[in-house]
Amino acid sequence: MTKHLVFLTGAGMSQESGIATFRDSDGLWEGHDVMEVASPWGFEAQPDLVLDFYSQRRKNVMESEPNDGHRIIAELEQDFDVSVVTQNVDDLHERGGSSKVLHLHGEIMKSRSVGDGAVYDLDHWELKRGDLCPNGHQLRPHIVWFGEQVPMIEPAAEIVASADIVVVVGTSLVVYPAAGLVDLAPPGTPMYIIDPRRPEIMPKPHITFIETKACEGLCRLRDMLRSA
Repeated sequence: MTKHLVFLTGAGMSQESGIATFRDSDGLWEGHDVMEVASPWGFEAQPDLVLDFYSQRRKNVMESEPNDGHRIIAELEQDFDVSVVTQNVDDLHERGGSSKVLHLHGEIMKSRSVGDGAVYDLDHWELKRGDLCPNGHQLRPHIVWFGEQVPMIEPAAEIVASADIVVVVGTSLVVYPAAGLVDLAPPGTPMYIIDPRRPEIMPKPHITFIETKACEGLCRLRDMLRSA
């Protein structure tokens, strides 16, 4: 029976494609206070600023390409039933070839109506005030902001609970509720954590740390899984 291989990915997964990590050590995201550009009240106070901020992020994503790590994850579908649960809002996993991707924090290439919550695909990078849904409501980025519910956390939990192998790539495991997903894997499930900075979690026999960046770490992981 094909094993279920679950990837939990974060900002470090896309960093090697030129996608900036969520925020710097000083708490700023691309020079902005995160609450200014990643909260409902920030959007209410300065809608033009927030819309332009995400338009620039969207443009960056559209100009970026999947890296070798994204392609390795997709390649592993040849040998495993692969599910990807990502905190990233870019579409690089999909463009890299992965067929089952769940986005915890939304998708930058989609917009959402502030009226009825309906979601729409975007085929261009710019979203501005006056861009309306068919029902006449302003469109906003389809992003989960601070203070908002994470609607995909329950299906993500179900995916992890059914894992035979869990791989964590490029996330510090400190942002909740996403960080709590690793605890939902069946007891003793083999777990690989790929990150140049080892997360502060208790070492256990079933956890293997690969302390390097995503692409190199995933290359190592592929060899380890194939030789297992």
